[in-house]
Amino acid sequence: MLNYLDIQNFALIEHAEVEFGPGFNVITGESGAGKSILMGTIGLLLGGRADKGVIRTGTSRCTIAGNFSVPPELRPQLAPLLEEAGIPWDSDSSELDFRRVITPSGVRNFLNDTPVGAKLLAAAGEYLLDHHGAGEQLSLMHSARQLELLDQYAALGAARGQCAEIVRKLACLAAEKEEFERTLPDDSEASRLEAMLEEIAQVAPEPGEDEKLNVQYKLGSNSRQVMETAQALEQLLTEGEDSIADRLGTVYHHLSELGRIDDTLTGSLLEEVNALQEGITELNRKIETLADGVDLDPEALAAIENRLSAIYTLKRRYGPSLEQLFEAKAAAEERIRRFRETAGIRQEFQKREKALRGELLAAAAKLSSARKSAAGGFLKRVREKLKGVGFPECRLEAEFSPADPGPTGMDHLELVFSANPGEAVRPLRKVASSGELSRLMLALKTVLADADATATVVFDEIDMNIGGETANKVGDELHHLAEKRQILCISHLAQVAARADRHYLVEKYTESGRTYSGVRQLEDPVPELARMLGGGDSALRHAKDLMGKR
Repeated sequence: MLNYLDIQNFALIEHAEVEFGPGFNVITGESGAGKSILMGTIGLLLGGRADKGVIRTGTSRCTIAGNFSVPPELRPQLAPLLEEAGIPWDSDSSELDFRRVITPSGVRNFLNDTPVGAKLLAAAGEYLLDHHGAGEQLSLMHSARQLELLDQYAALGAARGQCAEIVRKLACLAAEKEEFERTLPDDSEASRLEAMLEEIAQVAPEPGEDEKLNVQYKLGSNSRQVMETAQALEQLLTEGEDSIADRLGTVYHHLSELGRIDDTLTGSLLEEVNALQEGITELNRKIETLADGVDLDPEALAAIENRLSAIYTLKRRYGPSLEQLFEAKAAAEERIRRFRETAGIRQEFQKREKALRGELLAAAAKLSSARKSAAGGFLKRVREKLKGVGFPECRLEAEFSPADPGPTGMDHLELVFSANPGEAVRPLRKVASSGELSRLMLALKTVLADADATATVVFDEIDMNIGGETANKVGDELHHLAEKRQILCISHLAQVAARADRHYLVEKYTESGRTYSGVRQLEDPVPELARMLGGGDSALRHAKDLMGKR
Protein backbone atom coordinates (compact mmCIF):
# COMPACT_ATOMS: atom_id res chain seq x y z
CA MET A 1 0.00 0.00 0.00
CA LEU A 2 1.23 3.50 -0.84
CA ASN A 3 1.34 5.39 2.45
CA TYR A 4 2.55 8.79 1.37
CA LEU A 5 4.03 10.85 -1.46
CA ASP A 6 6.39 13.78 -1.02
CA ILE A 7 6.82 15.84 -4.18
CA GLN A 8 9.13 18.82 -4.62
CA ASN A 9 9.51 20.98 -7.74
CA PHE A 10 7.74 18.63 -10.15
CA ALA A 11 6.15 20.60 -13.03
CA LEU A 12 3.46 22.85 -11.48
CA ILE A 13 3.85 21.28 -8.03
CA GLU A 14 6.26 23.24 -5.85
CA HIS A 15 5.75 21.04 -2.79
CA ALA A 16 3.06 18.54 -1.94
CA GLU A 17 2.81 15.94 0.79
CA VAL A 18 -0.03 13.45 0.43
CA GLU A 19 -0.88 10.72 2.92
CA PHE A 20 -3.00 7.94 1.44
CA GLY A 21 -4.93 5.34 3.37
CA PRO A 22 -6.29 1.86 2.75
CA GLY A 23 -9.44 1.37 0.70
CA PHE A 24 -10.75 3.77 -1.93
CA ASN A 25 -8.80 7.03 -2.38
CA VAL A 26 -10.27 9.39 -4.99
CA ILE A 27 -8.55 12.41 -6.53
CA THR A 28 -10.62 15.14 -8.18
CA GLY A 29 -10.20 18.68 -9.44
CA GLU A 30 -10.81 20.94 -12.41
CA SER A 31 -9.47 19.89 -15.80
CA GLY A 32 -5.84 20.96 -16.06
CA ALA A 33 -5.42 21.36 -12.31
CA GLY A 34 -2.66 18.75 -12.21
CA LYS A 35 -4.40 15.48 -11.28
CA SER A 36 -2.58 13.47 -13.93
CA ILE A 37 0.67 15.21 -12.98
CA LEU A 38 0.15 14.00 -9.42
CA MET A 39 -0.54 10.44 -10.53
CA GLY A 40 2.35 10.59 -12.98
CA THR A 41 4.75 11.04 -10.10
CA ILE A 42 3.80 7.59 -8.86
CA GLY A 43 4.82 5.99 -12.14
CA LEU A 44 8.02 8.02 -12.11
CA LEU A 45 8.74 6.98 -8.53
CA LEU A 46 8.54 3.32 -9.55
CA GLY A 47 11.19 3.53 -12.27
CA GLY A 48 9.37 5.37 -15.05
CA ARG A 49 11.37 7.34 -17.59
CA ALA A 50 12.67 10.53 -15.97
CA ASP A 51 13.10 13.68 -18.04
CA LYS A 52 14.82 16.80 -16.74
CA GLY A 53 11.98 18.75 -18.37
CA VAL A 54 9.79 17.93 -15.34
CA ILE A 55 11.94 20.11 -13.07
CA ARG A 56 9.95 23.16 -12.05
CA THR A 57 11.09 26.34 -13.77
CA GLY A 58 13.53 28.30 -11.66
CA THR A 59 14.64 25.34 -9.53
CA SER A 60 17.69 23.10 -9.77
CA ARG A 61 16.24 19.72 -8.88
CA CYS A 62 13.07 17.71 -8.50
CA THR A 63 12.62 15.15 -5.71
CA ILE A 64 9.90 12.51 -5.43
CA ALA A 65 9.73 10.21 -2.40
CA GLY A 66 7.21 7.60 -1.35
CA ASN A 67 6.70 4.98 1.32
CA PHE A 68 5.03 1.61 0.70
CA SER A 69 3.77 -1.02 3.10
CA VAL A 70 4.36 -4.51 1.72
CA PRO A 71 1.60 -7.03 2.52
CA PRO A 72 2.72 -10.35 4.06
CA GLU A 73 1.92 -12.39 0.94
CA LEU A 74 4.34 -10.31 -1.15
CA ARG A 75 7.29 -10.24 1.26
CA PRO A 76 8.70 -13.69 0.28
CA GLN A 77 8.71 -12.56 -3.37
CA LEU A 78 10.33 -9.19 -2.75
CA ALA A 79 12.93 -10.35 -0.22
CA PRO A 80 15.22 -12.24 -2.69
CA LEU A 81 15.13 -9.32 -5.14
CA LEU A 82 16.19 -6.86 -2.46
CA GLU A 83 18.73 -9.22 -0.88
CA GLU A 84 20.44 -9.84 -4.22
CA ALA A 85 20.74 -6.09 -4.77
CA GLY A 86 22.12 -5.54 -1.26
CA ILE A 87 19.15 -3.43 -0.14
CA PRO A 88 18.74 -3.33 3.66
CA TRP A 89 15.21 -4.37 4.47
CA ASP A 90 13.53 -5.72 7.57
CA SER A 91 10.72 -7.82 6.17
CA ASP A 92 8.99 -7.71 9.55
CA SER A 93 8.63 -3.93 9.36
CA SER A 94 7.25 -4.41 5.83
CA GLU A 95 8.05 -0.87 4.63
CA LEU A 96 10.01 0.30 1.58
CA ASP A 97 11.13 3.85 0.84
CA PHE A 98 11.48 4.92 -2.80
CA ARG A 99 13.16 8.18 -3.80
CA ARG A 100 14.25 9.78 -7.08
CA VAL A 101 16.23 12.99 -7.48
CA ILE A 102 16.17 14.58 -10.93
CA THR A 103 18.72 17.26 -11.88
CA PRO A 104 19.77 18.72 -15.23
CA SER A 105 22.83 16.46 -15.15
CA GLY A 106 21.01 13.19 -14.45
CA VAL A 107 18.83 11.09 -12.16
CA ARG A 108 19.69 9.43 -8.86
CA ASN A 109 17.54 6.60 -7.53
CA PHE A 110 17.31 5.28 -3.97
CA LEU A 111 15.59 2.30 -2.36
CA ASN A 112 15.71 2.39 1.43
CA ASP A 113 18.35 5.13 1.02
CA THR A 114 20.57 2.80 -1.02
CA PRO A 115 21.59 4.01 -4.51
CA VAL A 116 20.05 1.71 -7.15
CA GLY A 117 19.22 1.65 -10.85
CA ALA A 118 15.82 2.57 -12.27
CA LYS A 119 15.33 -1.06 -13.36
CA LEU A 120 15.40 -2.23 -9.75
CA LEU A 121 12.82 0.41 -8.79
CA ALA A 122 10.60 -0.86 -11.61
CA ALA A 123 11.12 -4.52 -10.65
CA ALA A 124 10.15 -3.86 -7.04
CA GLY A 125 7.28 -1.60 -8.11
CA GLU A 126 5.72 -4.35 -10.23
CA TYR A 127 4.95 -6.26 -7.04
CA LEU A 128 3.44 -3.26 -5.30
CA LEU A 129 1.33 -1.35 -7.80
CA ASP A 130 -0.73 -1.84 -10.97
CA HIS A 131 -1.23 1.36 -12.96
CA HIS A 132 -4.11 1.76 -15.37
CA GLY A 133 -3.59 4.80 -17.61
CA ALA A 134 -6.27 7.01 -19.06
CA GLY A 135 -5.94 5.60 -22.57
CA GLU A 136 -5.23 1.99 -21.71
CA GLN A 137 -8.75 0.86 -22.54
CA LEU A 138 -7.89 1.43 -26.21
CA SER A 139 -5.36 -1.40 -25.94
CA LEU A 140 -8.30 -3.77 -25.37
CA MET A 141 -8.95 -3.59 -29.10
CA HIS A 142 -5.72 -5.46 -29.80
CA SER A 143 -5.58 -9.24 -29.74
CA ALA A 144 -2.13 -9.25 -28.12
CA ARG A 145 -3.39 -7.25 -25.14
CA GLN A 146 -6.45 -9.48 -24.74
CA LEU A 147 -4.19 -12.54 -24.73
CA GLU A 148 -1.90 -10.90 -22.18
CA LEU A 149 -4.81 -10.23 -19.82
CA LEU A 150 -6.00 -13.82 -20.04
CA ASP A 151 -2.47 -15.10 -19.34
CA GLN A 152 -2.20 -12.74 -16.39
CA TYR A 153 -5.46 -14.05 -14.94
CA ALA A 154 -4.46 -17.69 -15.43
CA ALA A 155 -0.91 -17.14 -14.07
CA LEU A 156 0.60 -18.40 -17.31
CA GLY A 157 3.61 -16.11 -17.24
CA ALA A 158 6.08 -19.00 -16.82
CA ALA A 159 4.54 -21.02 -19.67
CA ARG A 160 4.52 -17.93 -21.87
CA GLY A 161 8.14 -17.21 -20.88
CA GLN A 162 9.12 -20.74 -21.90
CA CYS A 163 7.85 -20.09 -25.43
CA ALA A 164 9.74 -16.80 -25.54
CA GLU A 165 12.94 -18.50 -24.38
CA ILE A 166 12.70 -21.18 -27.09
CA VAL A 167 12.13 -18.48 -29.72
CA ARG A 168 15.23 -16.70 -28.40
CA LYS A 169 17.24 -19.92 -28.80
CA LEU A 170 15.93 -20.29 -32.35
CA ALA A 171 17.05 -16.75 -33.11
CA CYS A 172 20.51 -17.49 -31.70
CA LEU A 173 20.67 -20.66 -33.78
CA ALA A 174 19.70 -18.72 -36.90
CA ALA A 175 22.44 -16.18 -36.17
CA GLU A 176 24.95 -18.99 -35.63
CA LYS A 177 23.92 -20.60 -38.90
CA GLU A 178 24.19 -17.29 -40.75
CA GLU A 179 27.67 -16.73 -39.31
CA PHE A 180 28.69 -20.25 -40.38
CA GLU A 181 27.56 -19.66 -43.95
CA ARG A 182 29.15 -16.21 -44.02
CA THR A 183 32.56 -17.46 -42.89
CA LEU A 184 32.52 -20.73 -44.83
CA PRO A 185 35.59 -20.70 -47.16
CA ASP A 186 35.19 -21.30 -50.88
CA ASP A 187 37.43 -23.68 -52.85
CA SER A 188 40.19 -21.14 -53.49
CA GLU A 189 40.31 -20.00 -49.88
CA ALA A 190 40.31 -23.59 -48.69
CA SER A 191 43.33 -24.28 -50.91
CA ARG A 192 45.11 -21.25 -49.44
CA LEU A 193 44.34 -22.38 -45.89
CA GLU A 194 45.57 -25.92 -46.60
CA ALA A 195 48.82 -24.50 -48.03
CA MET A 196 49.21 -22.38 -44.92
CA LEU A 197 48.71 -25.39 -42.63
CA GLU A 198 51.16 -27.46 -44.67
CA GLU A 199 53.77 -24.70 -44.44
CA ILE A 200 53.34 -24.48 -40.67
CA ALA A 201 53.42 -28.28 -40.35
CA GLN A 202 56.75 -28.47 -42.20
CA VAL A 203 58.37 -26.20 -39.61
CA ALA A 204 56.24 -27.51 -36.69
CA PRO A 205 57.22 -24.84 -34.16
CA GLU A 206 56.64 -25.45 -30.48
CA PRO A 207 55.26 -22.93 -27.97
CA GLY A 208 58.03 -20.62 -26.76
CA GLU A 209 60.58 -22.20 -29.09
CA ASP A 210 61.63 -18.90 -30.65
CA GLU A 211 62.57 -17.47 -27.25
CA LYS A 212 64.57 -20.56 -26.29
CA LEU A 213 66.42 -20.57 -29.61
CA ASN A 214 67.17 -16.87 -29.29
CA VAL A 215 68.85 -17.48 -25.93
CA GLN A 216 70.88 -20.38 -27.36
CA TYR A 217 71.85 -18.41 -30.43
CA LYS A 218 72.96 -15.41 -28.40
CA LEU A 219 75.11 -17.63 -26.21
CA GLY A 220 76.49 -19.56 -29.16
CA SER A 221 77.43 -16.47 -31.13
CA ASN A 222 79.22 -15.12 -28.05
CA SER A 223 80.73 -18.44 -26.99
CA ARG A 224 84.38 -17.26 -27.41
CA GLN A 225 83.82 -14.41 -24.95
CA VAL A 226 82.03 -16.77 -22.56
CA MET A 227 84.87 -19.34 -22.76
CA GLU A 228 87.59 -16.76 -22.20
CA THR A 229 85.77 -15.26 -19.24
CA ALA A 230 85.19 -18.70 -17.75
CA GLN A 231 88.88 -19.62 -18.09
CA ALA A 232 89.90 -16.32 -16.46
CA LEU A 233 87.52 -16.97 -13.59
CA GLU A 234 88.90 -20.51 -13.14
CA GLN A 235 92.42 -19.03 -12.92
CA LEU A 236 91.28 -16.58 -10.28
CA LEU A 237 89.46 -19.17 -8.26
CA THR A 238 91.61 -22.32 -8.32
CA GLU A 239 93.99 -22.72 -11.28
CA GLY A 240 96.28 -19.72 -11.29
CA GLU A 241 99.25 -18.86 -9.10
CA ASP A 242 98.15 -16.97 -5.99
CA SER A 243 94.47 -18.02 -6.67
CA ILE A 244 91.76 -17.50 -4.14
CA ALA A 245 91.99 -21.20 -3.22
CA ASP A 246 95.75 -20.86 -2.57
CA ARG A 247 95.24 -17.76 -0.41
CA LEU A 248 92.57 -19.55 1.61
CA GLY A 249 95.10 -22.37 2.12
CA THR A 250 97.56 -19.86 3.50
CA VAL A 251 94.87 -18.46 5.82
CA TYR A 252 94.15 -22.00 7.02
CA HIS A 253 97.85 -22.61 7.71
CA HIS A 254 98.22 -19.47 9.83
CA LEU A 255 95.07 -20.21 11.81
CA SER A 256 96.38 -23.75 12.46
CA GLU A 257 99.62 -22.28 13.88
CA LEU A 258 97.57 -20.11 16.22
CA GLY A 259 95.51 -23.15 17.23
CA ARG A 260 98.65 -24.98 18.37
CA ILE A 261 99.35 -22.12 20.73
CA ASP A 262 95.81 -21.96 22.14
CA ASP A 263 92.84 -23.58 20.38
CA THR A 264 90.52 -21.06 22.00
CA LEU A 265 92.02 -18.37 19.78
CA THR A 266 90.70 -19.92 16.57
CA GLY A 267 87.44 -21.51 17.75
CA SER A 268 85.34 -22.38 14.66
CA LEU A 269 87.42 -20.25 12.29
CA LEU A 270 89.09 -23.28 10.71
CA GLU A 271 85.70 -24.76 9.92
CA GLU A 272 84.62 -21.50 8.31
CA VAL A 273 87.74 -21.47 6.10
CA ASN A 274 87.03 -25.05 5.08
CA ALA A 275 83.47 -24.03 4.13
CA LEU A 276 84.84 -21.15 2.03
CA GLN A 277 87.24 -23.52 0.24
CA GLU A 278 84.38 -25.92 -0.54
CA GLY A 279 82.29 -22.99 -1.83
CA ILE A 280 85.14 -21.85 -4.11
CA THR A 281 85.49 -25.39 -5.45
CA GLU A 282 81.70 -25.66 -6.16
CA LEU A 283 81.69 -22.23 -7.85
CA ASN A 284 84.59 -23.29 -10.06
CA ARG A 285 82.73 -26.48 -11.04
CA LYS A 286 79.61 -24.49 -12.07
CA ILE A 287 81.71 -22.14 -14.19
CA GLU A 288 83.21 -25.14 -15.95
CA THR A 289 79.70 -26.49 -16.61
CA LEU A 290 78.59 -23.08 -17.94
CA ALA A 291 81.46 -23.06 -20.39
CA ASP A 292 80.64 -26.58 -21.55
CA GLY A 293 77.04 -25.52 -22.34
CA VAL A 294 78.02 -22.72 -24.73
CA ASP A 295 80.75 -24.44 -26.59
CA LEU A 296 78.83 -24.77 -29.88
CA ASP A 297 80.45 -25.81 -33.06
CA PRO A 298 79.73 -23.75 -36.22
CA GLU A 299 77.36 -26.37 -37.62
CA ALA A 300 75.17 -26.36 -34.48
CA LEU A 301 75.10 -22.55 -34.50
CA ALA A 302 74.10 -22.54 -38.18
CA ALA A 303 71.31 -25.03 -37.46
CA ILE A 304 69.91 -22.76 -34.74
CA GLU A 305 70.13 -19.78 -37.10
CA ASN A 306 68.25 -21.67 -39.85
CA ARG A 307 65.57 -22.81 -37.42
CA LEU A 308 65.05 -19.26 -36.18
CA SER A 309 64.83 -18.00 -39.75
CA ALA A 310 62.09 -20.53 -40.59
CA ILE A 311 60.11 -19.61 -37.47
CA TYR A 312 60.47 -15.87 -38.13
CA THR A 313 59.17 -16.39 -41.67
CA LEU A 314 56.04 -18.04 -40.29
CA LYS A 315 55.63 -15.30 -37.68
CA ARG A 316 55.94 -12.61 -40.33
CA ARG A 317 53.26 -14.23 -42.46
CA TYR A 318 50.82 -15.41 -39.85
CA GLY A 319 51.88 -13.76 -36.56
CA PRO A 320 53.49 -11.46 -35.67
CA SER A 321 53.95 -13.46 -32.43
CA LEU A 322 54.24 -17.22 -32.09
CA GLU A 323 51.08 -17.22 -29.95
CA GLN A 324 49.17 -15.44 -32.74
CA LEU A 325 50.62 -17.92 -35.21
CA PHE A 326 49.09 -20.79 -33.22
CA GLU A 327 45.77 -18.90 -33.04
CA ALA A 328 45.81 -18.44 -36.83
CA LYS A 329 46.66 -22.13 -37.23
CA ALA A 330 43.74 -23.18 -34.96
CA ALA A 331 41.34 -20.87 -36.83
CA ALA A 332 42.48 -22.24 -40.18
CA GLU A 333 42.10 -25.82 -38.96
CA GLU A 334 38.56 -25.04 -37.78
CA ARG A 335 37.61 -23.41 -41.09
CA ILE A 336 39.08 -26.32 -43.06
CA ARG A 337 37.18 -28.73 -40.80
CA ARG A 338 33.93 -26.89 -41.50
CA PHE A 339 34.73 -26.82 -45.22
CA ARG A 340 35.27 -30.58 -45.27
CA GLU A 341 32.27 -31.28 -43.01
CA THR A 342 29.88 -28.68 -44.46
CA ALA A 343 27.13 -31.16 -45.28
CA GLY A 344 27.25 -32.71 -41.80
CA ILE A 345 27.27 -29.36 -40.04
CA ARG A 346 24.28 -28.19 -42.06
CA GLN A 347 22.47 -31.35 -41.14
CA GLU A 348 23.32 -30.70 -37.47
CA PHE A 349 21.84 -27.19 -37.77
CA GLN A 350 18.68 -28.67 -39.25
CA LYS A 351 18.55 -31.26 -36.47
CA ARG A 352 18.90 -28.63 -33.75
CA GLU A 353 16.33 -26.37 -35.37
CA LYS A 354 13.89 -29.24 -35.73
CA ALA A 355 14.34 -30.14 -32.07
CA LEU A 356 13.77 -26.55 -30.93
CA ARG A 357 10.72 -26.16 -33.13
CA GLY A 358 9.38 -29.37 -31.65
CA GLU A 359 9.95 -27.97 -28.16
CA LEU A 360 8.24 -24.73 -29.16
CA LEU A 361 5.27 -26.56 -30.61
CA ALA A 362 4.90 -28.67 -27.46
CA ALA A 363 5.24 -25.64 -25.15
CA ALA A 364 2.86 -23.57 -27.25
CA ALA A 365 0.30 -26.39 -27.36
CA LYS A 366 0.48 -26.76 -23.58
CA LEU A 367 0.05 -23.00 -23.18
CA SER A 368 -2.86 -22.99 -25.62
CA SER A 369 -4.61 -25.78 -23.74
CA ALA A 370 -4.17 -23.94 -20.43
CA ARG A 371 -5.54 -20.74 -21.93
CA LYS A 372 -8.62 -22.40 -23.31
CA SER A 373 -9.23 -24.14 -20.00
CA ALA A 374 -8.96 -20.84 -18.12
CA ALA A 375 -10.91 -18.71 -20.62
CA GLY A 376 -14.34 -19.92 -19.52
CA GLY A 377 -13.86 -19.03 -15.86
CA PHE A 378 -12.17 -15.76 -16.77
CA LEU A 379 -15.02 -14.61 -19.02
CA LYS A 380 -17.63 -15.73 -16.53
CA ARG A 381 -16.10 -13.59 -13.81
CA VAL A 382 -15.73 -10.60 -16.16
CA ARG A 383 -19.38 -10.92 -17.22
CA GLU A 384 -20.41 -10.91 -13.56
CA LYS A 385 -18.48 -7.69 -13.05
CA LEU A 386 -20.00 -6.20 -16.22
CA LYS A 387 -23.48 -6.81 -14.85
CA GLY A 388 -22.56 -4.63 -11.90
CA VAL A 389 -21.52 -1.70 -14.10
CA GLY A 390 -24.55 -1.50 -16.34
CA PHE A 391 -24.44 -4.52 -18.66
CA PRO A 392 -27.01 -6.90 -17.12
CA GLU A 393 -27.46 -9.01 -20.27
CA CYS A 394 -24.19 -8.54 -22.10
CA ARG A 395 -22.30 -11.29 -23.85
CA LEU A 396 -18.52 -11.62 -23.79
CA GLU A 397 -16.90 -14.57 -25.50
CA ALA A 398 -13.44 -15.65 -26.59
CA GLU A 399 -12.69 -16.79 -30.12
CA PHE A 400 -9.39 -18.60 -30.49
CA SER A 401 -7.74 -19.10 -33.85
CA PRO A 402 -4.39 -20.76 -34.60
CA ALA A 403 -1.26 -18.71 -35.14
CA ASP A 404 2.30 -19.65 -36.01
CA PRO A 405 4.13 -20.70 -32.82
CA GLY A 406 6.01 -17.74 -31.46
CA PRO A 407 7.09 -16.02 -28.23
CA THR A 408 3.47 -15.72 -27.04
CA GLY A 409 2.43 -19.22 -28.06
CA MET A 410 0.27 -20.34 -30.96
CA ASP A 411 -3.01 -18.54 -30.32
CA HIS A 412 -4.74 -15.54 -31.73
CA LEU A 413 -7.46 -14.35 -29.35
CA GLU A 414 -10.39 -12.16 -30.29
CA LEU A 415 -12.74 -11.07 -27.52
CA VAL A 416 -16.21 -10.58 -28.98
CA PHE A 417 -18.83 -8.53 -27.19
CA SER A 418 -22.46 -7.56 -27.29
CA ALA A 419 -23.76 -5.01 -24.82
CA ASN A 420 -27.44 -5.58 -25.65
CA PRO A 421 -29.63 -8.70 -25.82
CA GLY A 422 -30.55 -9.83 -29.31
CA GLU A 423 -27.43 -8.32 -30.86
CA ALA A 424 -24.76 -10.54 -32.34
CA VAL A 425 -21.34 -10.53 -30.71
CA ARG A 426 -18.67 -8.69 -32.66
CA PRO A 427 -15.00 -7.87 -32.04
CA LEU A 428 -14.41 -5.15 -29.48
CA ARG A 429 -12.71 -2.90 -32.04
CA LYS A 430 -15.92 -2.85 -34.07
CA VAL A 431 -18.68 -2.52 -31.50
CA ALA A 432 -17.41 -1.04 -28.24
CA SER A 433 -17.74 2.66 -27.51
CA SER A 434 -15.19 4.45 -25.31
CA GLY A 435 -17.63 4.27 -22.36
CA GLU A 436 -18.14 0.56 -22.90
CA LEU A 437 -14.37 0.04 -23.13
CA SER A 438 -13.87 1.91 -19.85
CA ARG A 439 -16.36 -0.30 -18.04
CA LEU A 440 -14.97 -3.42 -19.66
CA MET A 441 -11.47 -2.46 -18.58
CA LEU A 442 -12.72 -1.84 -15.04
CA ALA A 443 -14.32 -5.30 -15.01
CA LEU A 444 -11.10 -6.89 -16.29
CA LYS A 445 -8.95 -5.02 -13.81
CA THR A 446 -11.25 -6.00 -10.97
CA VAL A 447 -11.06 -9.66 -11.90
CA LEU A 448 -7.29 -9.49 -12.31
CA ALA A 449 -6.88 -7.67 -9.00
CA ASP A 450 -8.82 -10.45 -7.31
CA ALA A 451 -6.49 -12.97 -8.96
CA ASP A 452 -3.17 -11.51 -7.79
CA ALA A 453 -1.65 -9.97 -4.68
CA THR A 454 -0.93 -6.46 -5.99
CA ALA A 455 -1.50 -4.15 -3.04
CA THR A 456 -2.35 -0.93 -4.89
CA VAL A 457 -4.28 -0.32 -8.12
CA VAL A 458 -4.18 3.10 -9.77
CA PHE A 459 -7.04 4.12 -12.08
CA ASP A 460 -6.50 7.28 -14.09
CA GLU A 461 -9.99 8.30 -15.30
CA ILE A 462 -11.38 4.76 -15.53
CA ASP A 463 -14.86 6.34 -15.52
CA MET A 464 -14.25 8.29 -18.71
CA ASN A 465 -17.30 8.70 -20.98
CA ILE A 466 -19.84 7.20 -18.59
CA GLY A 467 -22.49 8.81 -16.43
CA GLY A 468 -25.97 8.46 -14.91
CA GLU A 469 -26.85 5.30 -13.10
CA THR A 470 -23.83 3.56 -14.64
CA ALA A 471 -21.58 5.97 -12.75
CA ASN A 472 -23.21 4.87 -9.49
CA LYS A 473 -22.49 1.24 -10.35
CA VAL A 474 -18.87 2.01 -11.30
CA GLY A 475 -18.45 3.75 -7.94
CA ASP A 476 -19.91 0.71 -6.19
CA GLU A 477 -17.56 -1.60 -8.08
CA LEU A 478 -14.50 0.48 -7.19
CA HIS A 479 -15.62 0.53 -3.56
CA HIS A 480 -16.02 -3.25 -3.68
CA LEU A 481 -12.56 -3.66 -5.18
CA ALA A 482 -11.13 -1.44 -2.45
CA GLU A 483 -12.24 -3.92 0.19
CA LYS A 484 -9.22 -6.04 -0.77
CA ARG A 485 -6.90 -3.48 -2.38
CA GLN A 486 -5.87 0.11 -1.98
CA ILE A 487 -7.42 2.06 -4.85
CA LEU A 488 -6.10 5.40 -6.11
CA CYS A 489 -8.50 6.84 -8.65
CA ILE A 490 -8.75 10.09 -10.62
CA SER A 491 -12.42 10.76 -11.30
CA HIS A 492 -14.61 13.44 -12.87
CA LEU A 493 -17.83 11.86 -11.62
CA ALA A 494 -19.43 12.82 -8.33
CA GLN A 495 -21.23 9.47 -8.18
CA VAL A 496 -17.85 7.70 -8.19
CA ALA A 497 -16.09 10.16 -5.87
CA ALA A 498 -18.90 9.88 -3.31
CA ARG A 499 -18.10 6.20 -2.78
CA ALA A 500 -14.47 6.93 -1.78
CA ASP A 501 -13.10 6.44 1.72
CA ARG A 502 -10.83 9.48 1.33
CA HIS A 503 -11.14 12.43 -1.02
CA TYR A 504 -8.22 14.54 -2.30
CA LEU A 505 -8.64 17.79 -4.21
CA VAL A 506 -6.03 19.03 -6.70
CA GLU A 507 -6.16 22.79 -7.26
CA LYS A 508 -4.27 25.14 -9.56
CA TYR A 509 -3.76 28.79 -8.65
CA THR A 510 -1.59 31.77 -9.57
CA GLU A 511 0.45 33.80 -7.09
CA SER A 512 2.96 36.58 -7.81
CA GLY A 513 2.92 35.71 -11.49
CA ARG A 514 3.68 32.00 -10.94
CA THR A 515 1.32 29.06 -11.40
CA TYR A 516 1.11 26.44 -8.67
CA SER A 517 -0.67 23.13 -8.29
CA GLY A 518 -1.43 21.72 -4.84
CA VAL A 519 -3.31 18.86 -3.27
CA ARG A 520 -5.18 18.57 0.02
CA GLN A 521 -7.41 16.01 1.68
CA LEU A 522 -11.02 17.09 2.10
CA GLU A 523 -12.67 16.65 5.46
CA ASP A 524 -16.02 17.49 3.86
CA PRO A 525 -16.19 16.50 0.17
CA VAL A 526 -19.75 17.78 -0.35
CA PRO A 527 -18.75 21.18 -1.85
CA GLU A 528 -16.40 19.49 -4.28
CA LEU A 529 -19.05 16.94 -5.24
CA ALA A 530 -21.46 19.81 -5.85
CA ARG A 531 -18.92 21.49 -8.11
CA MET A 532 -18.52 18.24 -10.06
CA LEU A 533 -22.32 18.14 -10.48
CA GLY A 534 -22.41 21.61 -11.98
CA GLY A 535 -22.76 23.86 -8.94
CA GLY A 536 -25.77 25.56 -7.45
CA ASP A 537 -28.30 24.66 -4.76
CA SER A 538 -29.66 21.62 -6.60
CA ALA A 539 -26.14 20.28 -7.10
CA LEU A 540 -25.41 20.80 -3.40
CA ARG A 541 -28.55 18.89 -2.44
CA HIS A 542 -27.62 16.12 -4.86
CA ALA A 543 -24.12 15.95 -3.40
CA LYS A 544 -25.48 15.63 0.12
CA ASP A 545 -27.85 12.95 -1.10
CA LEU A 546 -24.95 11.02 -2.65
CA MET A 547 -23.00 11.18 0.57
CA GLY A 548 -26.07 10.12 2.52
CA LYS A 549 -26.52 7.02 0.35
CA ARG A 550 -23.04 5.80 1.10
